[in-house]
Amino acid sequence: MTATDAAPVRLTAGDPAPEFTLPDAQGTPVSLSDYRGRRVIVYCYPAAMTPGCTTQAVDFTAAAGDLAEAGLDIIGISPDPVEKLLRFRDKEELAITLVSDEDKQVMKAYGAYGTKKLYGKEVVGVIRSTFVVDAEGRIESAAYNVKATGHVAKLRRDLGLD
Repeated sequence: MTATDAAPVRLTAGDPAPEFTLPDAQGTPVSLSDYRGRRVIVYCYPAAMTPGCTTQAVDFTAAAGDLAEAGLDIIGISPDPVEKLLRFRDKEELAITLVSDEDKQVMKAYGAYGTKKLYGKEVVGVIRSTFVVDAEGRIESAAYNVKATGHVAKLRRDLGLD
């Protein structure tokens, strides 16, 4: 699957979730296919250790227990190197899986990298996005340009957990 920076793909419900294998904060490969039989929240965020991304990761960690009980695992994807993800996880005591997509190929396949508005200007970068992948590996829901603050609470409501 190819996507240009100018026109990212947009996934919708029913689409197959793009497969990936990326290194986690320990450097261990994590594959989407490892989660078959469970639902997975895959979220893409611009940069570890920035205020918005920290808020979102801390919120996902706080919700991880309830989400796991509901049969949902969490994978956060950013272009950060593994070493930065490890520092981020340890500093913020995150209990979710963070993986590194330094070449941004997975984020492009999900439509989470491309042209976006930032402070009124068009720039190319990570588009904060969240996907729910069903147990068979299909997109259940896709949300682009989500807000970091309050997003996990909204997702919980959308999933019927609140």
